[in-house]
Amino acid sequence: MTARRWIALAAAGVTGVLIAVLVNVISPTAASAHGAMMKPGSRTFLCWRDGLSPQGNIVPQNPGCAAAVSAGGDNALYNWFGVLRSDGAGRTRGFIPDGKLCSGGNPTYSGFDLARNDYPLTHLTSGANFAWAYNAWAAHPGTFHLYITKDSWSPTRALAWDDLESTPFASIKDPARVGQVGTVDGQYNWNATLPSGKSGRHLVYSVWTRSDSQETFYNCSDVVFDGGNGEVTGVGGGGGGPTTTTTTTTGQNPPGDAHCMAIYKITSAWQGGFQGEVEVMNHSATAYNGWTARWTYADGQTVNSVWNGVRSGSGAEVVVKNVDWNRTIPPEGSVNFGFAVSYSGTNSLPTVTCTSP
Repeated sequence: MTARRWIALAAAGVTGVLIAVLVNVISPTAASAHGAMMKPGSRTFLCWRDGLSPQGNIVPQNPGCAAAVSAGGDNALYNWFGVLRSDGAGRTRGFIPDGKLCSGGNPTYSGFDLARNDYPLTHLTSGANFAWAYNAWAAHPGTFHLYITKDSWSPTRALAWDDLESTPFASIKDPARVGQVGTVDGQYNWNATLPSGKSGRHLVYSVWTRSDSQETFYNCSDVVFDGGNGEVTGVGGGGGGPTTTTTTTTGQNPPGDAHCMAIYKITSAWQGGFQGEVEVMNHSATAYNGWTARWTYADGQTVNSVWNGVRSGSGAEVVVKNVDWNRTIPPEGSVNFGFAVSYSGTNSLPTVTCTSP
C-alpha cells in the first residue's frame, strides 16, 4: 500500500515495522483542487467505494477495478478525486493522447485507461433529466463539459477522441455547491438532460476546467442506457464503502470563509501506534502568515512527538502551530507537518480544522 493515503484509517491489530523518519524542512508546495464525478460515478470513485473496507484498506472486488489497480497501483484509489492535469488549461484533443483519456494522461491513473466491460456501471435513461453530482473536495470556480461516446464505441477499446461526439451535450458553469468541502458530502449539483437516442453501453466523459487556474480534471463514467435512474451495479467488496467520510474538514478564516483546509492522513501503522501527517492548505487569495491546526481525539490516543510544527494543548486536545520556516503559505499552496501517536483499542479519525491569524 502506498504511504500517501488520503483516506487512511489505522485499526487495532495492524502490524508493521516502524521505520525511522528523517525530519526535513517542509517548504510550501502547490495545492490542488480535488474532485471527481459521483453521479454517474467515475471509475476512480466507484472503484474506491467498491474496495473500501471498515479498516480503511482499499482492496477492490470488482474485476475491472482490481485490474486497474494491478496495472497502475492503489494510489489512484486513495486519491480518487485527483484525476487532473495542473497544466491542462481546458485542453482536450491534441493534449491528452488517445487511449489515455480516462487517466487524463496522468500516470498515477493509467490503470483506468484499460479497456474493459466490467467496471462498475450506472444505469440511465436516454433523454431523461438527471441530477448530476461532482465531488467538491476542494471547491473552485469553473465549467463542467459533458461528452458522450458515439454509438460505434465499444468498452473493449480504449477511449479515443474520435470515440466521443464532437461537442459536449451539456456545459455547466459554476453550479451550486452543497455540503462541506473536504468530505464526500461536499458536492457540485446540477440538473442536465442526458443525450437522446442512446442505448446500451457508453461512457460519459467529463472535463472540469477551473477558471482560476490551469488545472483541468478528466473523468470517465461507465453507463448503460437501459431505462435506469442512476442505479449502480458492480460495486461490492466491503459493502460499497461509506457514503461520507470525516478524514478532512475545513476551518474558517475569517468566519464564514472556509478557505483553510486541513487534510489528516495516517501514513504508516503498527500494533498500538501510527505515524500521521496533516497538510494545511491555503485556498484563499492572500498568503497566510502563520497557521494553526487543531483536533480532539476520542479514543485516548496520545501524541508522542510532532515535527515541522509546535504542539500546544494537552490530553485529547491537539493544537499544532507553524514553526518559523513554514509559517508562510501562498495562495493555493500548502505545508505539511507530521506526528507519532500511540493508542490502545479503537482509533477513530478526528475532525481537523485549521485557521490563520
